[in-house]
Amino acid sequence: MSETNQEEKKQEQAAAEQKAQAPADAVEVKASEGAEESKEADKPSQPTAADLLKDDFNASSIRKAKGSKNITRGVCNVLATFNNTKVSFADSSGNVISWSSAGKCNFRGSRKSTAYAAQVVTQDAGRAAMSHGLKEVVVKVKGPGMGRDSAIRAVQGMGMTVTAIEDNTPIPHNGCRAPKRRRV
Repeated sequence: MSETNQEEKKQEQAAAEQKAQAPADAVEVKASEGAEESKEADKPSQPTAADLLKDDFNASSIRKAKGSKNITRGVCNVLATFNNTKVSFADSSGNVISWSSAGKCNFRGSRKSTAYAAQVVTQDAGRAAMSHGLKEVVVKVKGPGMGRDSAIRAVQGMGMTVTAIEDNTPIPHNGCRAPKRRRV
């Protein structure tokens, strides 16, 4: 019985392939000949629960960008200020692939400077960068804001390999005169 079931499955697959390759006029003729044949050919084309639960299905969630650049290594620049968080992904020579900011992700006012906003911003820019093939990243963090750590964690959580973390926060060596003291 198992041999006959296998033969039937092969015949159904062959019919589905022929239906996909046939021109539209031929498909209409087949449909008018018998409704049973078209129903059998449609069954294998629909995904089953087993197909959806496969490990390969999760890998296809990130789609390739239209003009994909196929860049595997790059730099993630995070600017975390007290008022905002900006993230940009660039290739090794500094050409920006994708960017995002808290304002672009619809955060307004004091919510722009939160750690959660930094996480969302990093994921937004990271998805676009991964669609161009980015896998390994050097993270360069600048500024004193709350989004520094959460941005790095978001990059790692997306599946990118973080090879190095650099702190590029500018530190004055008594350069310019400080503003006058606040009177409260």
